Amino acid sequence: MQNYVKPKCTNKTGSWRSQKPVVNKEKCIGCGTCERSCPDMAVKVVDGKAVVDYDYCKGCGICANECPVKCIQMKPEKE
Repeated sequence: MQNYVKPKCTNKTGSWRSQKPVVNKEKCIGCGTCERSCPDMAVKVVDGKAVVDYDYCKGCGICANECPVKCIQMKPEKE
């Protein structure tokens, strides 16, 4: 397994998020669209699947919106 590379920013941003992206690993094709579209660099493709670093994710939903196979769904944070 490849090492997950932390975002370059040092401030964690996920504590106030109301929704979070949840990746369906079975549907993920590892195309990297989510990684390229994330403004916070909180999504990476590791071993061919998208992985979200919730410490840095703001819950904006851009990754879910841009995913071509719709394997990322936004879910309430308190679920």
